[in-house]
Amino acid sequence: MSSENHPCEILSDYYSISTIRKNEGDQVYTFVGPATNICRTWADLSKILDLKFYHVCQAGYEIGVNEPNYIFSTNLEQILKLNDIILTDSLPGELRTNEYIKHYQITLERMNLAKKQALLNPCPPFYRNEEVSKEVISSPYFVGHAFKRNLLYVQQAILLNCLGIEL
Repeated sequence: MSSENHPCEILSDYYSISTIRKNEGDQVYTFVGPATNICRTWADLSKILDLKFYHVCQAGYEIGVNEPNYIFSTNLEQILKLNDIILTDSLPGELRTNEYIKHYQITLERMNLAKKQALLNPCPPFYRNEEVSKEVISSPYFVGHAFKRNLLYVQQAILLNCLGIEL
């Protein structure tokens, strides 16, 4: 992990998605929030695996220009209607405002706009009533804790691969 990317976290999340969705490559992914290391790594993965990836935040927080695998938008409700997997990260201090939260917080009502059986995967630490509402964390959409159990196993697999150890 660095301030620029977070590859083990995202590989673990993608692996976790693949265990419950056999068509993980066909899912539509959206990161809601500023361009954090989590967002940038999902954007990188989307280019490598040819995933459909949206980034939603207020203007000025985009990674770059729109490309086939990266589309930036400021319209959360419109983009949520296209989505299977919604991703978030902790908000930096400058975005912990009532105005930002009013427009971009993931709530149960907003998750209901997403595709049937959509998943919400906030990156810890996540804060109830900031990037995600309290009630959405208690909903069937939330998969955060279950996904994080796989992080250790994915990191071990990466280390074994880097060391050339095959099991």
